[in-house]
Amino acid sequence: MFRAINRRAAAGLLLALGLTTAACSTGRESTSGAPSVAPVGGKISITYLQKQGDQEYFVGEAAGARAKAAELGIDLKVVNLGNDANKTISEVQSAIAQKTNGVIVVVPDPAVGPQVVQIARDAKIALLTSDDQVCATGPDPAKCAKSDLVPRIGFSGAQMGGEVGKRAAEEFKKAGWNAADTRTVSAWKQDVTVCGDRVRAAKEAFDSAVSGVRNIDVATDNTPTGAQDKVAATVTANAGVRHWVVWGCNDENVQGGVTALQNAGVSPDDIDGVGLGAYLACKDWSGGKPSGMKAALFINGRDVGALAVQTMYDRLRNNKEIPAEAFAPTTMVDAATWKSAGVTCG
Repeated sequence: MFRAINRRAAAGLLLALGLTTAACSTGRESTSGAPSVAPVGGKISITYLQKQGDQEYFVGEAAGARAKAAELGIDLKVVNLGNDANKTISEVQSAIAQKTNGVIVVVPDPAVGPQVVQIARDAKIALLTSDDQVCATGPDPAKCAKSDLVPRIGFSGAQMGGEVGKRAAEEFKKAGWNAADTRTVSAWKQDVTVCGDRVRAAKEAFDSAVSGVRNIDVATDNTPTGAQDKVAATVTANAGVRHWVVWGCNDENVQGGVTALQNAGVSPDDIDGVGLGAYLACKDWSGGKPSGMKAALFINGRDVGALAVQTMYDRLRNNKEIPAEAFAPTTMVDAATWKSAGVTCG
């Protein structure tokens, strides 16, 4: 539960939950005691807006959402926003025009967050995010007070990054590399808050187990080709490095980094890539050839989609408070275990 919050913070959170302006005016309620969206007695309608809806993770997320909606008797509409921030706004407006009761959104750009929250508040509908954070009062969730963050369903960035860094350290030790001629690469889109959480936790976990390895931060667009291009330039600028450890915000960054290294002539034996997602890492393993992708943390989008729909349903049907964050489980997999873990190769 949240702690009691001041007038400004309470107003931001009430906006995030799509509550009425009148409810904000008191400024005295804690989150747990704040008035709620009126329960829906009839059929519930939910709109799920996803960035990059054709990516394997988000395909699974949509499938999990649809399955849960069918189980609960919900009318669910899933919309692929691609990477179009402007489409986010127009689709939220369209959902409201179609009388949706609640919106779940994965924003392509967190900068649209305040506008999305304002639209939801004006329409008095419930709002929930999945995967990425959204701030009710500003464009950058990293600079947002916790009380102004829209409730989120997804994974713990710190927990995920910690698992990745821990496994990367295990692979480093198993390989017997020298810290002096090894570099770690942290690759991520640096304006996405959850990405920063993940790579920071990975570095901290790695450094707590291995000392003396220098890290190189690589800014990417979170795509395989974008990461490949940036890591290729990094390799060129660090010609004396023999061994490379690669982690990032997602599988795309790690696969792009591993591909860049292998294209530069670095042997898979000298690459310690630990992905996050496993939906691309498994492609390397299914081919049976040596790969620098040594492991990946399996995050199941189906679990997130189902949990998001269930959480929104509980809010709309039973007036149950939405938690600040709720997390789905994760599993570390590798070439020997990914199939039995249920990873779907994208």
